[in-house]
Amino acid sequence: MIPGWLNVLAIVSLLAGLACASWIAFDEMQHPQHIWIMNLVWPITALYGGVLALWFYYAYGRERTHHPAAKKEDPPFSVMVAKGALHCGSGCTIGDILAEWLAFFVPAIAIWFGYTTLFSEKMFAVWILDFVLAFVFGIAFQYYTIKPMRNLSVRDGLVAALKADTLTVTGWQIGMYGLMVFAQFYIFRPLFGDVAAVNSPEFWFTMQIAMLAGFITSYPVNWWLIKIGIKERM
Repeated sequence: MIPGWLNVLAIVSLLAGLACASWIAFDEMQHPQHIWIMNLVWPITALYGGVLALWFYYAYGRERTHHPAAKKEDPPFSVMVAKGALHCGSGCTIGDILAEWLAFFVPAIAIWFGYTTLFSEKMFAVWILDFVLAFVFGIAFQYYTIKPMRNLSVRDGLVAALKADTLTVTGWQIGMYGLMVFAQFYIFRPLFGDVAAVNSPEFWFTMQIAMLAGFITSYPVNWWLIKIGIKERM
């Protein structure tokens, strides 16, 4: 059984994420980003990053806005890499959220992706859908960044987005999957008797932490891709 303190902690963390995301979204109404997709990236990042994401937004996110007072010098390369990772991670986050809820409301989806035939654990089957949607949204987010920055055609923009984000999405999902495996099978199941259900605050609290793990595992990939010029500096 999930202890009460963990339930309260999970709810507080989720509410903090929502509050920070709403705060950023409101601020962006007055200070819109140069690249419109970043208006989505920052609130989505705050959903799992909470106060840390809010701080990072004010420290480095507003420097690219139209507001003259918000103009700053280019950030350190390490910060550019972090922004690139968060950009990719936002698409992954949307894909993961949609996949988990789709599989929850339509249980047959897990069977379509191999539950009971290829996988004994439903979570692993759902992860296939997770990856597909994370990949689609991740590439879409990259496309709407790289196409206007390089003034590319639709075809060239898609090709560039695939080159820029395929490895990044993979790196992000590896971190997310690894953390969820550890939490579900080495913490929740042995200590509390079962894995955290998708419709529980504890599951999404764990997912917040898993997204931070995804950021960590995708960071070196983004560093390399930006360094060699495949991804844009942000």
